[in-house]
Parts: sequence; C-alpha cells; structure tokens
Amino acid sequence: MAILHPFRAFRYDPARVQPQLAVTQPYDKITPAMQEKYYEASPYNLVRVILGKAEARDGEGSNVYTRAAQSFADWRKAGVLKPDAEPSFYTYTQSFTVPGSDVKAERRGFIAAGQIEEYGAGVVFRHEQTLAKPKNDRLNLLRATKAHFGHIFMLYSDSGEVDALLASPGAPDIEVMDEYQVTHRVWKVSDPKIIAAVQEKMREQRLIIADGHHRYETSLNYRNVRRAADGQGPAPYDSVMMTLVNMNSKGMVILPTHRVVHGLASFSVEKFIEDARKHFSIEEMVPTISASHATSVLRESGKCNTALIAVTASRAFLLHSPKSVGTPVFSGFSLRQQALDVVQLHKGLLEGVLGLSEESIRNQENLSYLRDTGEALTRARNGANVSFLMNPCRMEQVRDIAFAGEVLPQKSTDFFPKMLDGLTIYAVD
Repeated sequence: MAILHPFRAFRYDPARVQPQLAVTQPYDKITPAMQEKYYEASPYNLVRVILGKAEARDGEGSNVYTRAAQSFADWRKAGVLKPDAEPSFYTYTQSFTVPGSDVKAERRGFIAAGQIEEYGAGVVFRHEQTLAKPKNDRLNLLRATKAHFGHIFMLYSDSGEVDALLASPGAPDIEVMDEYQVTHRVWKVSDPKIIAAVQEKMREQRLIIADGHHRYETSLNYRNVRRAADGQGPAPYDSVMMTLVNMNSKGMVILPTHRVVHGLASFSVEKFIEDARKHFSIEEMVPTISASHATSVLRESGKCNTALIAVTASRAFLLHSPKSVGTPVFSGFSLRQQALDVVQLHKGLLEGVLGLSEESIRNQENLSYLRDTGEALTRARNGANVSFLMNPCRMEQVRDIAFAGEVLPQKSTDFFPKMLDGLTIYAVD
C-alpha cells in the first residue's frame, strides 16, 4: 500500500528572498549557463545546495557537499528557510503551453512525504534503468544535508477524486514562473480531515516513478544505511518527498526525444536504407520537410504502429510497419517492449543497422538527444549522419511496462514540465 504523510516543509521566507529568485530546475537539467544565472540571481538560490560549484582545492574536508550542508544550515538559522507550523500536504499546479503548439494545459498534483518501498513490494514501480554515478552524487548530497530538495515525480491512477479533495480556491502560497514560461503554484493544505481522506484514497494505489529514479534509489539506499546504524523504528528518513500526479489527467504531457547520430566515418545513406528495409517499410519524403509537417506525419502514421522519420543532409524517409517483431533481433524483449518506437529504433536501427553498441549508446558516444524537432532537422542538414524523429511514448505504454516489471530504454520519456526544486524542502533530521 502507498503510505503518505504530511510534513512541515521548509520554504523560503518571501520577506528575505523572492522564491522566484531562489528556486531552480532539477539538478540534472541545469546547464553550466543556467548554473551561472542561478548563482547571480540570489545568494540564497538553491543551486548552491543541489549543484554547487567545484573549487580547485576541494577535498574531503571541503567540497560541494560540505558547502551545500553549510548553506542549508546557515539559511535555516538565519530564517531564510522556515518550517511550516503544521504538517501539511501541498497542492501543486503547473500551467504551461505544450511545446511546439498553442495548446494551454495545467498539470495538477500534490506534494507529500511518501514511504520508501523496495521495488519488490509491489507499491513503487520504475520504468527506467539507473546509473551508478548520479546515484553516488545524490547520496553524498543527502548524507551531507539530510534533506530532500527536489521531487520524486510519482504517477497514480484515479478518476479525479484526490484532486477534488485538494482543490484550493484561495490565492496560492507560492507562485513563480520559470525560464520555460511555466507558472508554478503551491497551496498548503493542513486540514487533518482532508489529509486523512487523501491518505485513505491513496492507500491502495500503485505508484510509478515518472521522473527521479536515481534520487528514489538513492533515498532507498540512504534509508537502509540509517536503519542499520540507528536500529530504530519508523523515522523521517523512511520517507522521501514526492509529487503525486494522476496519470489520467488531461495535463499529462510526454514529449518526444529525437535521436541524432553523428561521427560515423563510414555512414552511407544508400546502405542505411537498404539495410533498414529489412526492419521497416520505407517511403521517401520531400527532403526539405519542415518540423511541423514532420510532427503531423509522425502523429498520423503512428496511430496504429511504429513510425519514425530519418533525415540526412539531403534526403528524408518515413519508416513504418516494423517487419522484425518477434525475431532474434529483439531477444529478451517482451511484445510490450517491442511495440515501443524507441525499442524498434535502438535495437533494429541504431544497433542492428548502424552497428552502435549498447555501451556507446549509453555513453552517448555517437548519439545526441534533442527535444526540439527543428534542431534535429538542422543537425542532420549540417553535418550529422542522420536524425531520427519520433513520436512521444504514450502514457499507457509507460504504465503497462512499469506494472509488468519491465523497463524502457534510456531517454524514452520526457514528462513536461519539470518540477522546480526549492518550492518545498523535506528535512529528515
């Protein structure tokens, strides 16, 4: 069962610093340029905690993690960050324009301290594999600060009952707009009756991690270490800060992540198409295809089956109707996984036709990932070997694969928008 707790979030005191100047994108979405911008925005910007700057003389006694812990402690002591008086849930909405369109949308969720569970317990499900390096980094930060600054983005499924319970008609406690023109609003919900009703509604839910796999597994490792050391019963470190969103809501948006292959000295368009015909039916397209037209073609062609567009410097092709489902090419993949466009692309084309290894794909040696369709087209027309344009993964595909205990290839999902760090902070000590 999914066990959720209200908590006394630490939040920025607007009398000391405007939240707009203090919150950030998640650590793994912060570019060096964004890091600089955050540093310049305020001496209390959370980037100093979640992604501080390394210094030449860093060592065991002084490093990004010790400085993060010191900043967090200093800000609490000075009252820049203050804990709420009552344990609360926090309604969280994000209003945005869907990228590449004029469609306005709003995603609703709520923030809670969710009990950490092993995957085998059948409560929390993943849909991605994780890597050791980012988990080590986040574990070092958690050990130093003993707090969670970002959100584990969790999905649940109902008919809107939980959102209705948490509806907050008054003015939000926090309202900020991020660099992607997304408006983030947070309302504190402290009514014990509402909290109890939400807890009861969520109790039988199965949760899917949408974003935050590395941080969830880091929190699990941290919990296990603390349990072994403390030898005590339930404690704050048994939970992690989650934002829970109904996967059936209209505001759920998954964006495609296009692939750009570059640096292959022996790449030949003619050879690629010849070999790709073993895996797909292929139709040549107008080479000057625009981003909007490509998106339209993909959407229509992908309604019933896999559809990809391959673009080179002077040619473009629609690849559809996979031919190799069930063949040894996809050994070890279920039919659910084989139905994914990204699996067809990775196994059939990137590995099978272009000869990229799983390791080189994982390390992005000859592969780049881009959200913007126009940029992917530009890369292909200006020196890359080939760009593959894709449809987004569908929510029901993520759900079915996660609940089956399977995973998707890396960069299969791009849930938009991202949740800001620093709106609420969950301290475990």
